[in-house]
Amino acid sequence: MTSNGPGTWLPWPLRDVLLADRTLAVRESGSGKGEPAIFIHGLGGSSTNWTDLTGLLADQLDAVAIDLPGFGHTPPPRDGDYTPAGHARSVAALLRDRFDGPAHVFGNSLGGAVAVELAAAEPDLVKSLTLVSPALPEYRPRFTNIQLPIVSTPGVGAGLFNQYLKRDVAARVRDTIAICFHDPGVVPPHRLTEAIVEAERWGRLPYASDAMRSSLRGLLLGYLTRSANPWRKLGETRAPVLAIYGRADQLVNSAAALRITKYVPGARVVVLPGVGHVAQLERPIEVATMWRDWRATF
Repeated sequence: MTSNGPGTWLPWPLRDVLLADRTLAVRESGSGKGEPAIFIHGLGGSSTNWTDLTGLLADQLDAVAIDLPGFGHTPPPRDGDYTPAGHARSVAALLRDRFDGPAHVFGNSLGGAVAVELAAAEPDLVKSLTLVSPALPEYRPRFTNIQLPIVSTPGVGAGLFNQYLKRDVAARVRDTIAICFHDPGVVPPHRLTEAIVEAERWGRLPYASDAMRSSLRGLLLGYLTRSANPWRKLGETRAPVLAIYGRADQLVNSAAALRITKYVPGARVVVLPGVGHVAQLERPIEVATMWRDWRATF
């Protein structure tokens, strides 16, 4: 295993944050003297998706990685709102509880969409935006995601997803890694074991299927509402933006990098060759180095 490469760190300790209207599970890292930062995972993910990157940046950032409502160890939202805007309210509540000022916000996939909603709704809480393969609207479906609207359909999607959850857990995890990573071989054996154990635990929860389908439905509905279009919201953000795409991403087309530059002319946009949907997991050292270099510019 490469020093400070994928799999170097054990998952950071998990704790519950009890707020007035919600409970959120988080993992925190850092010295207590760094800049505040929050990390938001993608659909079906959890706070452990950021273990290596937060470890690499622990000298500079006091990081809070959140389990979004319905995922990881966080219970479902009390208001039942699984839209990116609903998830963003949970992130905002956590930021107000944990930090005195604005934070650097990192988001991968669905987490990127949540980060954009947060920046639009609560600009004073966002110091910068780092978007890793953000799930922003694409109008030409890809072979690997064309079935997503069907999975999110009430009734129909429930049956499909429940059937999926009945599959062998290890096989499901390996399938997920195969579609999210360009090179599944970079995943260390102990990370694979961690993922299987967590998928088995989460899949037994009575709300797992609903959390997945409802979050996906909320994401897709946002694509169809012109007034709430995430690209418009991103274009209005005041925060500096770093966008990182993988050239080999099977879920988010890296051509969206060009659209980022149109909506946010001052953004730093990088497309990494030989990288899939989760650059922070596949190439954490490169992502950490890129972020440090970018941070030095503002």
